[in-house]
Amino acid sequence: MTVLEQLTSGDAIALENKYGAHNYHPLPVVLTRGKGVHVWDVEGKKYYDFLSAYSAVNQGHCHPEIVNAMTEQAQELTLTSRAFYNDKLGQYEKFACELFGFDKLLPMNTGAEAVETALKITRKWAYEVKGIDENEAEIVVCENNFHGRTTTIISFSNDATARENFGPYTKGFIKIEYDNIEALEDVLKNNSNIAGFLVEPIQGEAGVYVPSDGYLAKAKALCEQYNVLFIADEVQTGIARTGRLLATCGNCSCKNKMCSGTPDVKPDVLILGKALSGGAYPVSAVLANDNIMNVIRPGNHGSTFGGNPIAATVAIAALKVIQEENLAENAHKLGELFREELNKYIENSSVVKLVRGKGLLNAIVINDDEKSNKAWDVCLALRDNGLLAKPTHGNIIRFAPPLVMTEEQLLDCVSIIVSTLKEFE
Repeated sequence: MTVLEQLTSGDAIALENKYGAHNYHPLPVVLTRGKGVHVWDVEGKKYYDFLSAYSAVNQGHCHPEIVNAMTEQAQELTLTSRAFYNDKLGQYEKFACELFGFDKLLPMNTGAEAVETALKITRKWAYEVKGIDENEAEIVVCENNFHGRTTTIISFSNDATARENFGPYTKGFIKIEYDNIEALEDVLKNNSNIAGFLVEPIQGEAGVYVPSDGYLAKAKALCEQYNVLFIADEVQTGIARTGRLLATCGNCSCKNKMCSGTPDVKPDVLILGKALSGGAYPVSAVLANDNIMNVIRPGNHGSTFGGNPIAATVAIAALKVIQEENLAENAHKLGELFREELNKYIENSSVVKLVRGKGLLNAIVINDDEKSNKAWDVCLALRDNGLLAKPTHGNIIRFAPPLVMTEEQLLDCVSIIVSTLKEFE
């Protein structure tokens, strides 16, 4: 077996630049190993990971329970396609449905695929159950959303970089302001062709915007009033990231005490991905009850890899880690501590305006405009000081470490972040 040669950081970056499509702008660090909350570059330098692969690695890098489940299954059976049954998919579907409180699960691979799946289910439900005339269904979305980059999804994005020169765009979407319940009520009241409302419980890519208290519960109530499906994209906010099993958590079966007393905002359609596999394998899913999911029949939708034995086995292991290690509770506790400690610095800072977030999904806003390079420069300095994070929207830095982080490690990271920011005062 050929062993890949060990490259320097410069060599690895040069190879990607020459042979890879330039569809990302990575921070200049080349990683080769990860364990828990840490990653190492090819020269052996150790870093705290404060991005977690955009919340895919909530359970920490290379969690042994997840890796063992994956490798053991990979030696037994990897893929059958859905032309045949396999002995793992049904067990996974049952486990996830009981955990999240739904009747059925439709397995896919990536977050964008799951969003596309949810949109198709919603439209089919609109025509066959709600009675909207065919091809007239519309779905309400929020400005500054991020649900992926497929042609349909960018059609309702207002990110110019994602949209420009990729038209023509898919019709059937109405954009409203995020966290504006009056705007949602107005569009539902004045349009009988609305099939669903697609929303991120927290807008992560937009800069970790947390909606006002009660927004999601009021939105769900309006959807019920107007017979519209409430579709929650929890690809990034789900699986314990925000301090609960789901950001919309209200009546799942996780029995996490952080969920008690929270509004009951159960989506009609739930979209999951990323940490559903702990970052070990591409796994995503759409969950809904029978009255919605039963509109999908053989041949309507599918994926060669969706629901394969490795994916099913890995997802069960990843969800069990969340439960058994109380990662939602840890995210809640450490998130409170993180914002409290950073606010002590921000009170007298000229560099940072504010910190916001929920659980261990947080962001700081740099005191500059979106066209500035200051946030990027701060992230380069953080890298030099042993912590990896990435800007979003120019002047915002997102902080989302693995949920297995300890309080001691978190305080060490706060110290790195604060001392780095002081370099820019």
